[in-house]
Amino acid sequence: MMTADRLQSINQTKDGARVVAVVVTYQRKILLRECLEALLRQQRLSAIVVVDNASTDGTYEYIGDLLDGSQVKYISTDENIGGAGGFNLGIKEAAKLNCDYIWLMDDDCIVGERTLDGLLDCAEGLNGDFGFLSSAAQWTDGSVCKMNVQRCSIACEIKDFKKQGQSIKFASFVSLFLNVTAVYACGLPIKEFFIWGDDWEYTSRISKKFKNYFVPDSVVTHKSVDNLGSDIVADISDRIGRYFYAYRNEKYLFDRLGLTGRLYYFLKVQYHRLKLLLSDSTAKKQKLNIIKKGLKAAKSFKPQIEYLK
Repeated sequence: MMTADRLQSINQTKDGARVVAVVVTYQRKILLRECLEALLRQQRLSAIVVVDNASTDGTYEYIGDLLDGSQVKYISTDENIGGAGGFNLGIKEAAKLNCDYIWLMDDDCIVGERTLDGLLDCAEGLNGDFGFLSSAAQWTDGSVCKMNVQRCSIACEIKDFKKQGQSIKFASFVSLFLNVTAVYACGLPIKEFFIWGDDWEYTSRISKKFKNYFVPDSVVTHKSVDNLGSDIVADISDRIGRYFYAYRNEKYLFDRLGLTGRLYYFLKVQYHRLKLLLSDSTAKKQKLNIIKKGLKAAKSFKPQIEYLK
């Protein structure tokens, strides 16, 4: 396995900006391997940090040949700390490698031949004056991936996926390109979120201090199970427990965006409740109870922002 010292050596001998990718994975070794192989084809990438959330599917053995003598540092956690915990840890490790940019993604994000080039070209055009850049995410059929559409305000999604120079305030962790300057200024993703909303909270926090942009010339494929986005009404019963984190975490997020954020989230929750009441959704009562529990938990949910030292 590659040591941190060896990774730092590679990082420092690359020409131009130093970029470290962070990939968080859990129980998806086949997708992870595809993700890593695509990353290793990026000519301007300095190193990769993989955070494995205590997978039990043989992930380490499956990707072992990509670790020896390569750019990849593999970290296995003692327990599943969720996507939020994984990105929190991954950014810490990447920052140790003396990089200029940290490139975040899940294990089902597959980069294209010029994905990193598009981000770096944009970064250079901006003279590094930005907090984060966000790639265009497409689903497996080439359509826009609904769960990764960036927003320029609380309720306004971008509409033109070809337009250059669009300023954004919210983006997902599916190919999020962070300026290390912004990471030091704004802190780390909140690990207590566990899953859901950590990306929106983090990017909205960065947006309070920095300009951020959508980069249409940087394209990734997000190999999510479907392209429906998140919808508690339509979701299947064995997944709905996850929505507890959605309602708790988003309440925390929108409460910190002022009166507009609180009003937006109040209306959003009421709309979800009404949709459930009028639907023929399975487990309707259970889903309504999950919303209630999430909102109740948010009242005492007061995580602290962690900063790099």
